Amino acid sequence: MAQSPRSEPGKPRILIAGGGTGGHIIPALAVARELVAHHKAEVLFVGTPRGMESRLVPAAGFKLELIEVGPLNQVSLRTRFNTMTRLPLSLVGCSRILREFAPDVVFGVGGYASGPAMGAAILRRIPTMAFEPNAVPGMANRLVGKRVNAAAVNFPPAARWFRNAEVTGIPVRPEFFWIPAPAPGVPPHLLIFGGSQGARIFNTVLPSLAPALLSAVPGLTILHQAGARHADITRAAYHASEADPSRWQVEAFLDDMATQFGRSHLVLARSGASTVAELAAAGKPSLLIPFAAAADDHQRSNAQVMVDADAAVMIEERQLDPPDMLLTTLQSLLCDPAKLHTMAVHARSQARPGAAERIANRLIELAILRPR
Repeated sequence: MAQSPRSEPGKPRILIAGGGTGGHIIPALAVARELVAHHKAEVLFVGTPRGMESRLVPAAGFKLELIEVGPLNQVSLRTRFNTMTRLPLSLVGCSRILREFAPDVVFGVGGYASGPAMGAAILRRIPTMAFEPNAVPGMANRLVGKRVNAAAVNFPPAARWFRNAEVTGIPVRPEFFWIPAPAPGVPPHLLIFGGSQGARIFNTVLPSLAPALLSAVPGLTILHQAGARHADITRAAYHASEADPSRWQVEAFLDDMATQFGRSHLVLARSGASTVAELAAAGKPSLLIPFAAAADDHQRSNAQVMVDADAAVMIEERQLDPPDMLLTTLQSLLCDPAKLHTMAVHARSQARPGAAERIANRLIELAILRPR
């Protein structure tokens, strides 16, 4: 990539590094749009071919440079060794990109590409800012956290890992903040949300509980998002359970998630950072079941923040066999409108509107303060 001249004198250039999962790249794209729309910034992404950024960034109209870098955390000794031996090349590749693009600030959002890019920027004395969506930072952010110039975090407990951290929250689509509560007197509605790919344990356990749950909660209806690969099997499991088919529905995807949140009285979900942020923005009470294999057990830490705020109840995966506790908890919550209302109020108190704007403004401040 040849160095591109600045199209306008003083026009800020921001390099955004990292990705891997939607929890990292989707907020990064929201910040990028804010930078372009309100600050006329030039934005370049750096990621890896295997991460979601390789698809989402070009689709959003942004330029993407790819580097080769592998995982270090929760991998075999051989994989870690291979990553370490290739790390110098990753740093060289990032250094070349920094030299050619000449950013004013490097914004690391976590994920494989974030570490080398942030490391190269620190070595070149380019201002850096980290973004951490989870209550416990990933390895890339832990490595650079005390060396960055600033940080934006979603959960207050993550701030201690960084210099000059600000609790900004995660950028969430505006429509989540406008969701009204279900109308009084409407029968309870349970939304089961397993993420874009679905959650296998939800798809296995919930159909077997459906008959007893529907019997125990008058008027209850269930919408279960199971993921494309598992929707047919999950639907068949509900049919096999002989649960009343007029009271449950299984979908592969939910296109308008904000609308579905609005209909629900309770959400059963994983506790990825973006999901938790959406629940807070929507003011939705939730029963959270963290993904047990999540790196650094960060989903359990995310859920615990909401539990401590009395905005959610948490059940761990190991407590689902047998699933009696899950059934009892769901029944208790769905039959207690006052409890759900209290949880909803507390969930809304955890919301942080304007996150993309606040993060973008901080990046521009770093760009302006950079010595020329």
